[in-house]
Amino acid sequence: MLSPKTKRNIARIIPFGLIWLVLGLVFLTVEQVIIDSSGTSSSSAIRVDFEILVFACLAVTGVGLLVGAIELLFLNKLFAKKSFSKKIFYKFLIYLVFSFIIILIMFPIAAAIELETHVLDNQVWKKYLDFLTSAEYLSTLLQMMVSLGVSLMYGEISDNIGHGVLINFFTGKYHTPKEEERIFMFADMKSSTAIAETLGHVKYFKLLRTYYFDLSNAIINSYGEVYQYVGDEIVVSWKFEKGIQNNNCIQCFFNMKRDLEKKSERYQKYFGVSPDFKAGFHFGKVTTGEIGALKKEIIFTGDVMNTTARIQSLCNEHRVDIIVSDHLLTHLDLGKEFKIKSLGENKLKGKEKTIDLSTLFRHTATP
Repeated sequence: MLSPKTKRNIARIIPFGLIWLVLGLVFLTVEQVIIDSSGTSSSSAIRVDFEILVFACLAVTGVGLLVGAIELLFLNKLFAKKSFSKKIFYKFLIYLVFSFIIILIMFPIAAAIELETHVLDNQVWKKYLDFLTSAEYLSTLLQMMVSLGVSLMYGEISDNIGHGVLINFFTGKYHTPKEEERIFMFADMKSSTAIAETLGHVKYFKLLRTYYFDLSNAIINSYGEVYQYVGDEIVVSWKFEKGIQNNNCIQCFFNMKRDLEKKSERYQKYFGVSPDFKAGFHFGKVTTGEIGALKKEIIFTGDVMNTTARIQSLCNEHRVDIIVSDHLLTHLDLGKEFKIKSLGENKLKGKEKTIDLSTLFRHTATP
C-alpha cells in the first residue's frame, strides 16, 4: 500500500511525463512536415516509422518522468532557499548536462532500430557523429530546452500555488461554485508576537519558513490540504471522508506536535526558541469556487470557517493545545488511543448559539 506522500509525489511527477510527451509529439510532427515539404532529408536524420514513433513516445515520456523525479525529490530540496530566478537558472544548467547524456544514450538506440542492427555497429556511430555536426542536433537541443523550460515552470508554479490547486484550475473543477463538506484545522503558533519581537522580522520569517516546512510531512501523510498560511497561522482542510478515515485530521495534529518536538534542539540552536502551536477543529458545509479578477484563487466560504477560528481562539482560555467540536467528535472513532475531556458548552464570539467542545489527549501523554 502506497503512503499518502508517495501517492502525492507520483501525482506531481506524472505531469512532467505528459508535458514532455505532448511537446515531443508536437516537435516531431512539425519536423516531419518540414522534411516532407522540402523533399530533402539529412543523412543524420532518423526516418520515423511506427516502431520509431513508439520508441520516441516511450523515451520522451520516460525522460520527462525522470526529470520530474529528480526535480521534486532532489533539486527542490537542494535549491529550496534560492530565489525563483536562481533556481530556474541553476536547474537549467544541470538539466542541459542531463540532456547531453540523454541524447548520447537515446540516439544510438533509435538509429540501431532504424538500421535494424545493434548499437555497437559502426553504421550507428557514424550516423551519431554526423548527427552531432548537423542542424538536427541543434534542433533536438532546442526541443529539449523548451520541454525543460515548460516543465520547470510547471514545477515552480505547482510549488507556489499547490499541486491540487493547479490541477483544479486546469480541470475547471471549481469554475462553477460547488458545495462540499470539509473538516478544518486552524493551527496558530503560540507566543508568536513575543518570538517575533525577540528575533526581529528577518530571523522570525526564517523561523516561520522552517516551521511550516517541518509541519508539511504530517499534513501530507494525513491527506490534509493546506488552504492558507496567514502569518503565524496555518489553515488545513480535509474532504470529510478523508478527514475522518483513520482519524486523519486528529492524527495530523499530534504528528505535527511530534515532528516539532523531534527538532526542538535544532530550533533552540538556530533561533533560541522552540515553536509550538494550538489548534481548533470543526466541520461543516462550505461553498468552494474560483474567485478574483486580478488574481485567481480557489476559496472556501461558509460559517464553518468563522466557527473553527473562534474555537481555536478558546485554547488559551481553557489552557489546552487542541479543541474539537463535539459535532466533529461524533463522527470520529477514537477508540482507546485518545482520551476525551469535555469543555462543556461555550459561547463563541459573534455567535448566538453555544457549542459543545472537548479537548483530546493521547493515552500515552499525561493531561
